[in-house]
Amino acid sequence: MTSLDKEFAGKVVLVTGAGSGIGRAVALLMHARGASVIAEDKSPTVEELACPGLVPLVADITLDGAAEQAVGKAIEHFGRLDILVNNAGIILNKLLVDMTREDWEQVQQVNVTAAFLHAREAAKVMIPQRSSAIVNIASYAAYQAFPTIAAYAASKGALVQLTRALALEVIEHGIRVNAVGSGDVVTNILNDVVEDGPSALADHGQTTPIKRAAQADEIAEVVAFLASERASYLVGSVVMADGGMSVMAG
Repeated sequence: MTSLDKEFAGKVVLVTGAGSGIGRAVALLMHARGASVIAEDKSPTVEELACPGLVPLVADITLDGAAEQAVGKAIEHFGRLDILVNNAGIILNKLLVDMTREDWEQVQQVNVTAAFLHAREAAKVMIPQRSSAIVNIASYAAYQAFPTIAAYAASKGALVQLTRALALEVIEHGIRVNAVGSGDVVTNILNDVVEDGPSALADHGQTTPIKRAAQADEIAEVVAFLASERASYLVGSVVMADGGMSVMAG
């Protein structure tokens, strides 16, 4: 047994977008390390995760009341909420001149507004506990851009600034808020954009200094670190886990 095996024993975690990819990896990793987990996702596939100490919740995070329902489920099942991981996200590859208002707003609703709503409701129950953590999944696209990702880049830039501002508001209550600046990860996020999303991400990962995309488990490890007491001095930080993409020359 290593010192990490029960790192989250007694902790209750809420993970959005837990049906696949990074969110699923985070939910499983934290559960394996002792946490009780609420795994929230719009897709019914999240129900496959159900087991003692891991409760799935099928919900659309963009709808009014979804955040309240998710936090309420944590309280109902486990009596508290210690860690929130705002992972759910979507991407749109479309030139700005071809983008509809609906396109734009959908990306912002999932990537930013839902994170705001979940963080707001989580903070309400975390403040009296005096020791909690919120981790947001951002992207190197918060700082870098290329054609067709205007909506996504704007949403991740907003999520970074939400992270930093909220971190200053709640640190006096013992809540640490940080983010992961994720790079290309082999997930299904591009499946609605290209025929084979995981392969496209794997190919794009070849352009990074490390010459590959990440696996979801690798990002989950960074999330677990930020959520743990091992990161006790990190407040409003964005930890770049992008294979060196963010340090490349433009």
